[in-house]
Amino acid sequence: MTRIVAISGSRRANSTTRAALRVALDAAAEAGAETALIDLGAVDLPLYHPDEDEQGESERLTRLVREADGVIAGSPVYRGSYSSTFKNFHDFCGSEEYEYTAVGLLTTAGGGSYGGTLEHLRSTFRNVHAWVVPHEVGIRGASSAIADDGTFHDDSLRDRTERLGRMVLEHAERLPETHG
Repeated sequence: MTRIVAISGSRRANSTTRAALRVALDAAAEAGAETALIDLGAVDLPLYHPDEDEQGESERLTRLVREADGVIAGSPVYRGSYSSTFKNFHDFCGSEEYEYTAVGLLTTAGGGSYGGTLEHLRSTFRNVHAWVVPHEVGIRGASSAIADDGTFHDDSLRDRTERLGRMVLEHAERLPETHG
């Protein structure tokens, strides 16, 4: 079975990023994927240190990514880029985790600008040999677009987010088998 893992780079208790990722994951699961969510706000992951092999839950979390066929990466927009929480985890991962992995991108913005964040994510994932799918989701005014219970107020936005989950699964199924 194809494995899809979502990574939430938000630390907020009522995270719109995490809520949107769950919608994408649910769509992937309905299409036949085995899914899991890495909530970076709820794990033990110290700041990345290049001289230390394992820190906190880094080994378990990177193994989840390495064993995944597809990843949906989600981050809130902070200062025109992705969150430091996401960046910290991303520093633990490299081409060993992402080569031959389909990756979908999702960002949530408090305001209206998310394009730079998607571009930053896209370039860093390509740098570690991930296969970034062409469909991306950026959510403007996320706290108004997504209710506290995770319900989308806009059907077309929910549909785009569900499509992201299905597209990551479709692309993951087409990539060469490289995981044990």
